[in-house]
Amino acid sequence: MMEEIINKVKDSGLINLDLEKFTPNSNVDCIDIADLLWNGLVLKEKDFRAWVKDHDWSKYQNTIVQVTCTADAIVPTWAYMIIGAQLNTYADTWVVGSKEALLKKSVTQKINQLDLVKFQDGLVIIKGCSNHPYSDFAMASLVEKLQPVVKSIMYGEPCSTVPIYKRPRI
Repeated sequence: MMEEIINKVKDSGLINLDLEKFTPNSNVDCIDIADLLWNGLVLKEKDFRAWVKDHDWSKYQNTIVQVTCTADAIVPTWAYMIIGAQLNTYADTWVVGSKEALLKKSVTQKINQLDLVKFQDGLVIIKGCSNHPYSDFAMASLVEKLQPVVKSIMYGEPCSTVPIYKRPRI
């Protein structure tokens, strides 16, 4: 009679975290203020406000949005604020700046949504070999978020981990 195979990893109480869980799953969109500049140099308030009024903001529903200006122009701060006020109604998140900043903000938001109760005194393994575009950033952010509540954080796979943090015994 064959002996039953026991999944020791499953029974170990290890909590596996896959970085793919923190990959933005919203569409990425971009609003480039350069397209709104008069002669490619200046933002005219009246024309800008007309664009804001007529623009279909609903197309940003369930997206993450980068707001930028690719032209070498000085854009008044209020322009970004007005666009942001519109995006707050529809977009999952938005940022003034680079696409990288937008994706990192999205990752941070997902990490901040973690229910820390599930990790209380846990043994956490952050899965290695990820295709996550900002894995170093995401891993460091996870350590920052989880360290105050877990017993240990490891990196890798259950069969081969690298210790990252272990709570000191008191």
